[in-house]
Amino acid sequence: MTTVSPNATADTYGTAPRTAAGDEPRGFSVSSLVLGLVSIVAGFTFIVPIAGLVTGILGLKREPAGRTMAIWGIVLNSVMLAGVILFGLAVAALGLLALPFAFIG
Repeated sequence: MTTVSPNATADTYGTAPRTAAGDEPRGFSVSSLVLGLVSIVAGFTFIVPIAGLVTGILGLKREPAGRTMAIWGIVLNSVMLAGVILFGLAVAALGLLALPFAFIG
């Protein structure tokens, strides 16, 4: 003879597993942080920092649990993107300054 408490559910094996409150998805935030770290090495590609910046902004809006990782990803990707743009402008300016001397000779 078994006794069933009034709070027990009838089907204990067929239910989906419950996740803890801290198990919220953090995919965008983690990918932004990883792309931020990768953009330190591969920042010259110009695509990696942009992708990391976009995923960081999406992670900041959609995933409150991964806010810190998203912010760090945004910061790293923004710094690397600004560095790539400044480097490109410096190369273009140097090329324009050297252009009059290209035909001397």
